[in-house]
Amino acid sequence: MEELLRLLAEDAPGSELARAAGEDAVARDLALRIRAGIDASKKREAELSALVDVARELASARDPGGVLDTIVHRARTLIGTDVAYLTLYDAARGDTYMRATDGSVSAAFQQLRLPLGAGLGGLVAETYKPYWTADYPSDRRFRHTSPIDSAVGEEGLVAICGTPLIVDGAFVGVLFASNRTRRPFSREEVSLLGSLAALAAVTIVQVRAATETAAALDQVSAAHAGVEHAAAAHDRFAEIVLSGGDVDAIAAAVAELLDVWVVLVDAVGNELAVAGDTHRAAVPWQESESGRLTRIGDCWVVAATAKGERLGALVIGGVDDLSGADQRIVERAAVVTALVLLFRRQAAEQSQRAQADLLADVLSGSADPRTLTDRLRLLAPNHRHDRLVVAVVRGDHSAVRARLSAPLEEKLVLSGPFGGDLVLLLARTDPVSAARELADVAKRAAVTIAVTGPAGWSSLVDAHRQAARLAATMLRLGRSGESATPDDLGVAGLVGAADVDVRAHVRHVLGAVLDYDDQRGTDLVGTLHAYFAAGQSPTRAATSLHIHPNTVQQRLDRIAALLGDGWQSPERALDIQVALRLQQAIRG
Repeated sequence: MEELLRLLAEDAPGSELARAAGEDAVARDLALRIRAGIDASKKREAELSALVDVARELASARDPGGVLDTIVHRARTLIGTDVAYLTLYDAARGDTYMRATDGSVSAAFQQLRLPLGAGLGGLVAETYKPYWTADYPSDRRFRHTSPIDSAVGEEGLVAICGTPLIVDGAFVGVLFASNRTRRPFSREEVSLLGSLAALAAVTIVQVRAATETAAALDQVSAAHAGVEHAAAAHDRFAEIVLSGGDVDAIAAAVAELLDVWVVLVDAVGNELAVAGDTHRAAVPWQESESGRLTRIGDCWVVAATAKGERLGALVIGGVDDLSGADQRIVERAAVVTALVLLFRRQAAEQSQRAQADLLADVLSGSADPRTLTDRLRLLAPNHRHDRLVVAVVRGDHSAVRARLSAPLEEKLVLSGPFGGDLVLLLARTDPVSAARELADVAKRAAVTIAVTGPAGWSSLVDAHRQAARLAATMLRLGRSGESATPDDLGVAGLVGAADVDVRAHVRHVLGAVLDYDDQRGTDLVGTLHAYFAAGQSPTRAATSLHIHPNTVQQRLDRIAALLGDGWQSPERALDIQVALRLQQAIRG
């Protein structure tokens, strides 16, 4: 057995493990199963690492054609098939057409169009669901057509797996991996192709948006051809957008190009970016409602609008006059700013929807945990996901996210509405400290926050249900506007809990007294037992303890300092007595 363990630690192949086990069939089988588990874990780690590499590669791609070629090449490599290809949706014709291939040799196949519902790819496009087959030519689940079967036959494809490319509910296309020989596709391979398709779909939409932005900038620039200054500004703005720059880069570019100061505000006047000399009076950001530059006092103001909605305004100052070309540069900057703000909002909304969808799948308990883990790693790559604290926010939670402190924001893994509440999943924290940090949020936002956990993936559903019951209990007890864990509610919290950690509850209620006794060799806990047994009479407690009443009172004063004011109130006294009984029980 020692030899087997050494070989496992040294990552030895299965043949060496079998040889070392000799005639011991049980040890051999166990070692080979462990070896298989290690290999599967390494394979999954390699796949996730490859997905991260793909995400980086796609994020750096700017050419639409290059993005598609990267996607199909990566799909073929990751799944290990003979051919990979991608079709895009043609809204005008209502079908999909072949756009990129890797490993294909047939010209007819590379020009194929797939009507919705026809063939495997047409069914994926029609249903928005992945489909796969080990033997497509003989698979009767799909509607075969002569053009499709002919092209597939000319390419020599037999096994095919296709998964939809969808962004924000919009169908983009289908990503395929296929083999020229019979081959079953495992669910892990389908899931991996789906993860790659999700990355690809978002990248395609982003590149399209960047291309459309560049095209819009080209149209604006064409209207003012011949003005070198305007052309240089156009190139600068295009470079900012295509390199993923934000509004602060646009403001800085305008300030540098025109030697002015620039202030960008949002639709309600909050500053989003400042560039140039900041010594200025209050900016008249509300005065301009159109996309045309307007002179207001010593400033120039132009609204940044998109789809008829005012998203903000650019305010320019520090210059006596602006030439016609310079004014057009500012107006062009406002257009680009509006597009960037719109993209930023859409990206935030998309991220929130993706988080809400994932949260709903997590808390419903109906989705595959492995798939959920993969999705969560893509959405929150900087967090550990093995132990999470659940916070249920009940009440008008519209302003809660905006009130979270920076430390809480850093710990936030997922958030979103579920069952009428706002649910927060927090990483790397404990429920007591999380409830303490959320207390100010609950008070200022006038909501009730119930905190449970920490819980792993397998127990998150139960932790959420416990938090929901706790929130209801808090409201019944009149504790709205507070944040609490089950232990904070004492007996009421124990009644509402599905599972109770008795030792943790005792420490939550009596921890300060227990620690004091341990450190100083006193018996304040015994005094508490006697005090409550005597009907909260210090005199009778002194008699039962055979000490002077003044000594009992001194001990009670020390207990008050440890447990805080109000410990003798009926509610707190009941909680303390229950904790004393539980502590007595666990001590045997």
